[in-house]
Amino acid sequence: MKLSRRDLMLFAGGAVLAGALPAEAAEAGQRVLRGPAFGASWTLVAAVPLDAGAIRSAFAAVIASVDGAMSPFRADSELSRFNRAATTGWQALSAASCAVAAEGLRVAALTDGAFNPTLGPLVGRYGFGPIRQGRAGRPSEIEVADGAARKARPDLSLDLCGIAKGHALDRMVAVCRARGMTDFVLELGGEVFAIGRHPSGRRWRIGIERPLPQGGLQRAVALDGMSLATSGDAVNGYAYGGRRYGHIIDPATGAPARSALASVTVAAETAMTADALATALYGMGARRGPEFARRAAIEALFVMDDAREVATAGFQARLL
Repeated sequence: MKLSRRDLMLFAGGAVLAGALPAEAAEAGQRVLRGPAFGASWTLVAAVPLDAGAIRSAFAAVIASVDGAMSPFRADSELSRFNRAATTGWQALSAASCAVAAEGLRVAALTDGAFNPTLGPLVGRYGFGPIRQGRAGRPSEIEVADGAARKARPDLSLDLCGIAKGHALDRMVAVCRARGMTDFVLELGGEVFAIGRHPSGRRWRIGIERPLPQGGLQRAVALDGMSLATSGDAVNGYAYGGRRYGHIIDPATGAPARSALASVTVAAETAMTADALATALYGMGARRGPEFARRAAIEALFVMDDAREVATAGFQARLL
């Protein structure tokens, strides 16, 4: 399977496999698989032969499981049933849903509510999600226990869109590791995990796409055993009445985040954590976001809408 550079450009503001060009793949013996996921796609680049059928089947099972449990767009998902239930009592949820919700609440506490999984009604109000009922709340109004969760108000809802894709990527990485793979790059809808070495012996190179109209690559970074996630409004946004509206809500204003930020990319041990932190830091804005990331020792790259960059020390060390 031959891939062009455009094939490897995942999404504006996302990450790209900068080292996986066709000539290099042919010379170095890289193996590449691709497939659909969540209305987008996944790409696996490995340094060893792959059992394509088994991997595709396992990945499809992960994607179906996450979609069936956590999609607010599906009326039959666990999440939708939880949101519809007019009760404050405990509701049974799968272990996966509880783990994702618990991590979302942990990041919410860490970021003082900048990541808030109860903002679904506000996301829907601006046309970016299906949750319409109820009022937005505070993360502290959701409680998660072993196999169950509850809400403080019957009309409260839980929206895991800012973290569930990262969870899916983590599970797909686990599939690869369970099959004995030690040198691979896996991308899911713009989020990336890389471990081991390229067939040439160097570290995997991951490119971050420039989130500005001119496009192209903003930066290339080296990853080994880490995940990257990027947040911004280059794709999920629209202009109306002379103003641009993005899908990331600022909990402080209840409206789409507005600042000089074009995108935020976070490196973390799990894609789930990177996903949630990137959303939170983007919502914090161009001044508070970098300040918070430095204090919290979060590896992050902030790209401003005038193309300036701010990188925390940990992320700076990854830049190529």
